[in-house]
Amino acid sequence: MHPQVNPPSLAEQAYRFVRDRLVMLDIPPGAPINEDELGATLGMGRTPIREALKRLESERLVVAYPRRGTFATDVHISDLAHISEVRRTLEPMATAAAAERATAADRATLTELRAQLDAGVPTGDNNELLRTDLALHRAIYGCVHNPFLEDTLIRYDNLATRIWCVFVPRLSGMAGHVDEHVPLLTAIIEGDAEKAAALTLEHVTGFEAAIRALI
Repeated sequence: MHPQVNPPSLAEQAYRFVRDRLVMLDIPPGAPINEDELGATLGMGRTPIREALKRLESERLVVAYPRRGTFATDVHISDLAHISEVRRTLEPMATAAAAERATAADRATLTELRAQLDAGVPTGDNNELLRTDLALHRAIYGCVHNPFLEDTLIRYDNLATRIWCVFVPRLSGMAGHVDEHVPLLTAIIEGDAEKAAALTLEHVTGFEAAIRALI
């Protein structure tokens, strides 16, 4: 029997909904966050919404001002170097750990994701490509089996994705960036920690270089 998994709390549901709208810039940078509107959309009261917003503030996705309200944070290109420094350090270590620690179920999930990429990524829709990129990263982070590291990886990947979203209309080769996950997934599935780390460093460095080329 599988262990029973408790459904996410209302605050967790609100957090995930608002987080992903902020990450994909569906809530634009600088836009006010309307608690009543979110509550109506999600069918819940203000308390779980406020709990979610406090968590999102700690992750630098929203900022609260006394007597003014809560707003989506701006996206500053000057943050790219800081975010990339963290990711260059943590991501190769994490994918190496994933290659070593992934369970049989994890490897089956990654194999399925790899098959989907092999079948073709949605080249015409940059938003869909970005969502695919996010889903791939989060699946890999889950294979690390370290909740503290996983939370940190997701946090910085979210911030990096917001920068992607700002520049993606001017970027070419987005589908190729997503396709780079195929050899990485293979390295993790096959338990090749050294190769997984090397491919990850190349992937993260390539992201930074692609953005810098547009500045």
